Amino acid sequence: MGRIAARATCAAVARQYNRLMKTMSASQARQSLDTILSRVLKGEDIGIVHSGSGRIIALRPVEVYSDDYTLLEYDLTEKELKRAVRNINKKARHEKTTGWDGTAKSLRG
Repeated sequence: MGRIAARATCAAVARQYNRLMKTMSASQARQSLDTILSRVLKGEDIGIVHSGSGRIIALRPVEVYSDDYTLLEYDLTEKELKRAVRNINKKARHEKTTGWDGTAKSLRG
């Protein structure tokens, strides 16, 4: 396939993809972001057009998983985390707890 034919094929695929994907400006997306995110979670393809380049940035749900979450979030090593968990559990064992009867007054103590 020649270079010109390849470009034509890529352009045709891009046009088809853009027809299937709902696109909007950043300003439009900002006005109803929660609704847009809900639509994306339901499987709809939505993209936001970058005003500077005209390129489309697709919104996709992702799973976030990190083994080193406590290191990244709290700057705790695994050893420090285990020590913190032990201290929290130790303090929790000595805490006095009371039941809640569902009223605001009981929340105040």
